[in-house]
Amino acid sequence: MKKINVLYWSFTGLLSALMVLGSIPDIILVPDAVALFEHLGYPTYLLPFLGIAKLLGIVAILVPGFPRIKEWAYAGLFFDLLGAMYSSIAVGDPASQWLLFLIGFVLIGGSYTFYHKKRKIVAELSHETTQRQSVLPNV
Repeated sequence: MKKINVLYWSFTGLLSALMVLGSIPDIILVPDAVALFEHLGYPTYLLPFLGIAKLLGIVAILVPGFPRIKEWAYAGLFFDLLGAMYSSIAVGDPASQWLLFLIGFVLIGGSYTFYHKKRKIVAELSHETTQRQSVLPNV
């Protein structure tokens, strides 16, 4: 369980850092973020919306509980990254710029995979405890 926890928090911490560092310039409309968005052909009024959505997704992943919301958050972050990569490809950006996207996909996949492994172990431990308690006689 310790190894899975370490891997989960490693992937999730790096994913959180990547997304937070990417969302803050969007929220405060940093000129470089605005220029990139214009280069991709999108209206700048979407920038703060996407930045806040990324932050909320990270909060949903980091807050304990709420498994259904976490699923939506992982999906949202995945599609945000997928859309950004597609947009970059569509405007003809060089493949060398895709590395950050690929790192993001690995971090999302790793965090998601180890989140589910963690949940499975906790569920199995809970099930075993419940079974042991039902076998013990009532005193």
